[in-house]
Amino acid sequence: MKQNRKETAWKKSRKFGDIHGGRMRLKCADGIFNRTHNLLPPSEGQETPIFIVENTSRDFYFPVTIDEIKETLKKLPKEHTKYLTHIWLDKVKKSEYLKGETLQGQFICGSNIYLIKLYAVPSDNKMLFGQSKLTTKQLNFYKKYCTDLIHNKNGWYLQWTTENYKKYYLEKLLLHEIGHCVDYIYERHWSKANHKQVEDFADNYAVIWSNNIKQTVEE
Repeated sequence: MKQNRKETAWKKSRKFGDIHGGRMRLKCADGIFNRTHNLLPPSEGQETPIFIVENTSRDFYFPVTIDEIKETLKKLPKEHTKYLTHIWLDKVKKSEYLKGETLQGQFICGSNIYLIKLYAVPSDNKMLFGQSKLTTKQLNFYKKYCTDLIHNKNGWYLQWTTENYKKYYLEKLLLHEIGHCVDYIYERHWSKANHKQVEDFADNYAVIWSNNIKQTVEE
């Protein structure tokens, strides 16, 4: 459900915890946010989160399905997910992907919208980083799911498998973005000054609840 941009009043938008391509460049930005501000808050009684799925080109795909995301949400405390209004599986531009500038995930909120965006991945499962070699911090971020680091004339990339991409999106990326939502609702309002605390909270949330979910499944 969308409306004309001129009719939308986004006064204090927030974009935090963006994870870009392989470089994991984290971005903080206040202000109006492009296409996303077309969205309307859910109507009373409407099931949430509302799912939006874009059509991707043949060069990209979504490593997770709506049903898989729903199953993950069911395993979390209701108070952690009840404020989520939308989950958007969004496409990426091939030109941005080739530069290593595509996003993986975002949490965006404003005007009663609490949105998580998860972005498509390349069909060849290559996560590009450009010519700069990965830092130890970057490698540690991905090492549980992918360690196959390769270099060629176009730069560095991680070679994922479809199954590991799925696990990473459900067990880390999605939970990281939910962590941002929990943090914003229950802990703090964000500023550039507390950006590190914001990211640390989301990272810790993903680790704790990924482990909790696995333990529940095993029991």
